[in-house]
Amino acid sequence: MHQPIKGSVDAIARIREAGHRVLFVTNNSYATAGDQARILEEIGIPALGDVVTASQAAGTLLRSGDRVLTCGGPGVTQAIEESGAIIVGRSDDSNFDMATPVDAVVVAFHRTFDFAGLTRLSAKIRDGARFIATNDDATYPTPDGVIPGGGSIVAAVAAASGVQPVVAGKPNEPMAAMVKRVLGVTDLSNAWMVGDRASTDGEFARTVGCRFAHVQSGVGNSESELAHAAFTGVNLAAFADFLNGQKH
Repeated sequence: MHQPIKGSVDAIARIREAGHRVLFVTNNSYATAGDQARILEEIGIPALGDVVTASQAAGTLLRSGDRVLTCGGPGVTQAIEESGAIIVGRSDDSNFDMATPVDAVVVAFHRTFDFAGLTRLSAKIRDGARFIATNDDATYPTPDGVIPGGGSIVAAVAAASGVQPVVAGKPNEPMAAMVKRVLGVTDLSNAWMVGDRASTDGEFARTVGCRFAHVQSGVGNSESELAHAAFTGVNLAAFADFLNGQKH
């Protein structure tokens, strides 16, 4: 059972009550956007239609009809299918025919990633398939501690193939373009990106052209990384207090 950070449920409610749109922008590529919205609903935060994922951003880099070899979870599968591309194989499928033509390789967090999968993915990239990564976050925090993230898998595939990927998720342009499209705007200079990881969330604020609000959660950030934060506070509740205290 997921547990909310103390004060976050009330903070989101107060921000929305003040008339602000809230969009959840995540590099979590494993679950679908719908599943992640339901998790938020379970802890008291309505979020249906308000979640944007790195998998969805990766899907925007595919063309209808592209033949895709994939390494990822349900979120990646759904995003590929919604793009109109065709999944012709999965990295953990021992029966995958290596003679199958592949236009793009999409790599994300995958619990069953192994050497055989690495061999399949890197071979197809060397053969000319486009290399798309949902995100390059090397680690992923869990209640039981930090575990390798999708970026660790991406790094292995890049090393084995000799090719660097186009990365879709935060802090990169494909995610920024998707956020603007979902919100129906081109200018986000009056918006805020709230997050705990300056290297990802702070840089994404720069990419999308909005202000960065840093909230603490135990993720380490250097002083230089936080230099451009327009707000720094202990948690989301502190940001809600700040935002609602501003004159509009």
